[in-house]
Amino acid sequence: MATNLKIIMGNMMKRFLTSIITLLALIWLSTTAFAQEPTYVLGAGDLIRINVFNNPDLTLETRIAEGDIISYPLIGPVKIGGMSTFAAEKKLATMLEKGGYVKNPQVNIFVVQFQSKLVSVLGSVPKPGRYPIERTTNLADLLALVGGVLPDGSDVITVINGPKKTEYDLHKVMAKADDLKNIVLNGGEVVFVPRAPVFYIYGEVQRPGSYRLERGMTLMQALAQGGGPTLRGTERNIKVNRQNAAGEKIELRPAMTEAIQQDDVIYVQESLF
Repeated sequence: MATNLKIIMGNMMKRFLTSIITLLALIWLSTTAFAQEPTYVLGAGDLIRINVFNNPDLTLETRIAEGDIISYPLIGPVKIGGMSTFAAEKKLATMLEKGGYVKNPQVNIFVVQFQSKLVSVLGSVPKPGRYPIERTTNLADLLALVGGVLPDGSDVITVINGPKKTEYDLHKVMAKADDLKNIVLNGGEVVFVPRAPVFYIYGEVQRPGSYRLERGMTLMQALAQGGGPTLRGTERNIKVNRQNAAGEKIELRPAMTEAIQQDDVIYVQESLF
């Protein structure tokens, strides 16, 4: 049992260190996207600043109105929502030149506040809430922004986009940094981090209660997680109550080396001798 406890403690420490490394990796990955990107698609609600080189009178800070329209000096109403910043710059430059207002204008658009595209983050994260999509944003950026996943959070994250639900296993996608960065968010998604699966242990055990179910955890490891049997308890004939696919409760007596499942209820009996 002492060996099993060492294994469990080692796994817990390993998970803690992995969580720290994962968060640092997420923060590092997210910094690569923090520059203004010309491919960002503008939308209603975004606050932008427009500069025209050598023409300070044409500098304008404005919010894109409903209908994706702004009112720009000399030109009047211009629809730029739904366009990338690069395309919007070209459109304004073309209109200024064709109108005879500026020769060879160099137009730059900077997004001051990103408000047209929001992503909701729910569940086991330090800072749940609604976040604006700034530039090209991926799952690495967003997880770094909300502080990563809490210790009781699952390794499987669900991204909901309308009727579509996609699950991502962090253990797998973190194996390659680019995999996490390739999960691009465009706004309107809901990112849900559920609580990690648990099992329950009670009876003649040192620390009865619920515990996080680690991958591939065996009955022996689960028993060690609960501190092992009390002096009155026994490792023999341990009962496991489990819900089958039909939703029925069944009672099992698995071997100590068998894997346990989510929501298993383990009962350690009293020794008869």
